Amino acid sequence: MNWRIHDALIAQKYFQPNFLQVNVSILQWSAIQVTVSGETFQPGRIIVNSRSAEDRSLQQSVASGDYPPERYLTAALRGAGGVMPNANIKEILLIRNGKEQKIDLTGIFTGEPVEDVPLIAGDRIIVSRLPQPQNQFVRPSQITPPGIRVFLSNLTNSATSNASSAIKSDGSSFPYGARFSQAVVSANCAGGVITAHDRHALLVRVDRVTGETSSWDRSVEQIMRDSKNDNDNPFLMPEDTIACYDSTTTDVRDVFSTISDVINPLNLLFGIFGGNKK
Repeated sequence: MNWRIHDALIAQKYFQPNFLQVNVSILQWSAIQVTVSGETFQPGRIIVNSRSAEDRSLQQSVASGDYPPERYLTAALRGAGGVMPNANIKEILLIRNGKEQKIDLTGIFTGEPVEDVPLIAGDRIIVSRLPQPQNQFVRPSQITPPGIRVFLSNLTNSATSNASSAIKSDGSSFPYGARFSQAVVSANCAGGVITAHDRHALLVRVDRVTGETSSWDRSVEQIMRDSKNDNDNPFLMPEDTIACYDSTTTDVRDVFSTISDVINPLNLLFGIFGGNKK
């Protein structure tokens, strides 16, 4: 590259041959498009190394070159939402110009050296699926989500307005790797009076690939005291829905309370007078 520029400048008679030295260095790497498919939360076309106009302008004044950390394989996987629990991270497939290369990224979790491959436009990345989820990789990392958000509901009675039923955003956000039991606690479903001992919680999840819905209906007591089983206490995934339901004791109490309110003569009397006032 240097000699081509050198010869072109001499040919155009901009410089004398004995007084010209050419040195070329990269100031900015352009954004590129790659595709990611397989076991990631948001597969599809990904733009990596995209920068704001302010960042590009700042970089133009730097003469020491540019290192593009966002044009590597791990950046593309983050851009695709991160890998899912069933992802085979030992054999990430990179296809470039018809040639295939398998990359092992387990070192990201173990601390071993990792071959983080630089990408070029048109690269295709495929993350294959393992038969069983790999629990040891369900935690924040360079290739998994830092956190997730779920939807929570814990109402004894139906809410009369959106404002009164709102749960603060920090209560519905969890680090990646949190479990069903932690959402139950965050929604204030656990603990309380003895009459609430048989409360239960429902977790609903929509499969991002098939669109199928699956659910876990568990006793809160079971979730809190017997939470070592992945089937009873699964990892939370983005946009899971958790709803808590009151105990049988609470339900029966509310039924009798409603009946008592209806047949109480004073309530009927005040109801008549209240209607006359209208």
